[in-house]
Order: sequence, then structure tokens, then C-alpha cells
Amino acid sequence: MTTATSLAALVGEPIVGEVQVNFAGDGAGVEGLSWGQIGFWQGMEQTGQSGTMGAVVALPPEVTVELLADVLSFAISRHPSLRTKLRFDGDGPPRQVCFAEGQLRVPIVEAGDRDPAELAEVIKQRFSEQNFDYAEEWPVRQAIVTQHGVVTHCPTVYLHTAIDAGGLAALLADLAARDPVTGAPAGPVTAVSAIEQARRQRTPAVRRHSAASLKHLERVLRTVRPDGFGPPRYPGDVSFRMINYSSPATALAIPRIVAAHNVNSSSALLAMVAVGLARHTGDGTVMAMLMVSNRFRPGFADSVSALVQISPYLIDVAEVSLAEAVARAGTSLLHTYKNAYYDPYEQDALIERLDAERGQAFDFCFFYNDRREQRTIDTGMLATDDQIRAAVPASSWEWQQQADMSTRKLFLNVDDPPGSIDFQISVDCRYFDAADMQSVVRGIEAAAVETAIDPDAPSRVAATPRK
Repeated sequence: MTTATSLAALVGEPIVGEVQVNFAGDGAGVEGLSWGQIGFWQGMEQTGQSGTMGAVVALPPEVTVELLADVLSFAISRHPSLRTKLRFDGDGPPRQVCFAEGQLRVPIVEAGDRDPAELAEVIKQRFSEQNFDYAEEWPVRQAIVTQHGVVTHCPTVYLHTAIDAGGLAALLADLAARDPVTGAPAGPVTAVSAIEQARRQRTPAVRRHSAASLKHLERVLRTVRPDGFGPPRYPGDVSFRMINYSSPATALAIPRIVAAHNVNSSSALLAMVAVGLARHTGDGTVMAMLMVSNRFRPGFADSVSALVQISPYLIDVAEVSLAEAVARAGTSLLHTYKNAYYDPYEQDALIERLDAERGQAFDFCFFYNDRREQRTIDTGMLATDDQIRAAVPASSWEWQQQADMSTRKLFLNVDDPPGSIDFQISVDCRYFDAADMQSVVRGIEAAAVETAIDPDAPSRVAATPRK
């Protein structure tokens, strides 16, 4: 269970105190996992590693331990997913159990002469690396870092079966909406909880939606080659590398593409990714498994829960103009979003059936996750051709290492720090070496620059005969 001792052991630092956070709320019950939860749980089963997300928040000196405890109590009390554990009572998948009340003991760590920001990052990393006790531990880990008795930082890590990036944004919005004087919430929680999602997913209408989504997946899988990137290109044992490529030029080019072609930034960016990757591999048919948030569905927008599911994105960019690639990306993305709501266990059964028909397992080799916080593009102040070209030399890259690095052959995360679009790419080194990794990300950047300046230019990708 989550006690001061267990959290203190995870912290790995001497603690100087603890604060007991009590919470109580509505929505208690027992239910199967929601589809979003199942997806994260399957990933954790496959890797043996808890899927988490977290952050370190730097705090002003007026923040006290008592205030932090009040905020955490408010958050857990309001949102059932943060009061939910897993129950393993059979051979099948776990169920979720939401408790009406409970307590969390949060350790306090004194930095002393150490840098408190660095200490908080170390604690967050330890929280992320150590697997959760799913049946006994609350899905929230938090510590409080002080320096000479003054609160400075708060490292927090959440289990992914409880929350995803959209759920965290909803949680932060709910906290920000509290009355600053009384602490009262802005209103009742009306979003659909994870338990209610699971109940709805048994209804006929939602089951029909799942069936339609799986038919879409089957059509896609019958279109593309099952061996993905083909056989390994480089000898050696399985290993993985990651780089982060920062591209100011792409950040300037995408608004130009959005304005010129009347598409959203997600479509524009995916078109550039497809062209860049196709130029590298020589295969104009690109399929990526996209991480799609289902928060656009009714009642889900503000839900503090896990609503991401993986959905196939298919586009052919061979022998077309860059402008046509952008147009195709928009249509393809609509199909991806529409069909991102399905029963993951039935998806597994479909894939097993198709694999048996082919006598070959399908290789889901490319995964894509658009993590940008700002998807709406301001097209009022657009960069000139010369400004976009001049930004290319400002691009930079660095090697990275993360404990939860993807083990897919190619996994691309996209972020949007100020003044840049960043491509974080992790690869299986049997298929991509260091030069290949840079070729892919530079190719995406080059496609964006070319499309912004000369959209009628060809994609420079030849058609590839399908097997």
C-alpha cells in the first residue's frame, strides 16, 4: 500500500516529515477497464514497465505544505480515476476499483545545500522508473521538496491507466478554476469517468462503433505490406537510440502551409512526416499508428482519465505534388480520428486472424504521437520565404536516453517548445543507424520548407509496386 515508508523508499532520500492527504468523493464502484485503460494496460503487460507521466512544478515561496496537501486532496476527491486501483481476481484482465475515500502520505524532502530543482527531478525519475503496485497503490506519487524549510518544488507522477496528457490538462484546468479565496470548485464534475466509460462501452451503439473501427483497420492492413520496413539492415543485438531534433524552420513553415491549404496543423504536419519518411525509405505508402485522444467525443473533453487509443493512419505520397500530399493528409486524418474508438481485445483478435491468413505477423513498425500543446495556428503573421530558409541552419539535435524509451522500430513524438517544432525519434538500431535518424528528421523539415515555399513541387517519391 502507499504509506510514508513505501513512498520514502521510492524517493530514495532521507525524509524530514510527511503530510497526510485525506480524500473522499463520488463515483465509487467496480467495473472492467475502459478501452483507453486497456490500451495502456496492454503496453505495460508487454514491457513489464508501468506507464507513467509526470512533472516537477517549481513553486513560489508563499506555497506551504498545507496548501499543497489541500490541492492534492481536492484533485483526488473530485476525480474518480485518481482514487482507482486495479483488482486481479481471475485469469482475465484486471478490473478497476474506485474507492469512496482514502489517504495518501506525501513525504517531505529537505534539499539543504543541494539544488532543489535537481533533487526534485531525481525524485520524479525514481517515481517513474519503479513499477506501481497496481492493486495496492494509489495511481498518484508525489513528494514535496523544501530548502531550509521553504517549499520549492513538487515532483508528481501519475499512472497511465488513471490519466493521459489530455486528462492532466483537464485536471490542471479544474484546479485553476477553483475560487482563489474559498477554494470552491467552479462547478460539479460532469465529464464521463473511466468507470462510466467502461459501462457505456458494453452498449449496442458503442459496440457497433467498435466494429466499424475494426473494419477500417482491416482495410488498412490489407492495403499495406505486412513486413513494415523489411528485414533488418544492420547486424547486431536489439538496441534502441533516441534523438531530439529542434526545427525552428518547421515551426515557421507549418503556419504557411495551414494558411495556404486551409487545413489544420495536425494534417499539415503529418503530410510532412509522410513525405520525409517516404523519401528516406523509398516507399510512398506510409502507415503510422497514431496516438489519438478521444476527447472530441461527447462528455469526454474534461474527463480526468485515459482516453488515448491507437488508430491507423494511411497515406500515399508517391508521384504527387506536395500540395496534393497535404490534401490527402487531411482526408486520412479524418478516417484515423473517426476510427480510434474500439475494443482493444477485439482488435487483437482481428490482427491474429489476419496474421493467420497471411502466415505472417503484421509489423506495426511506425508509431506517431503529436504531443504539441498548441495545435491552433495563428496565420496572421506569416514568415517569408527568406525567413523560413534562414531558419534551417538554426536546427539542432541531441542524443537522449529515457527509461521508458519506446521499443518500436520507429517512434516519433512531436512537441512545440517556443519558436520550434521538436521531433523526438527513437529507433530500433537494426533498422535505423544514426545517419538514418538524422535523415528522417531532416527530411521532414525539408518537406515542410519546400511545401511552404513551392507547394506545386513534386513529392520526389516514386511509386512502389505492392506485394
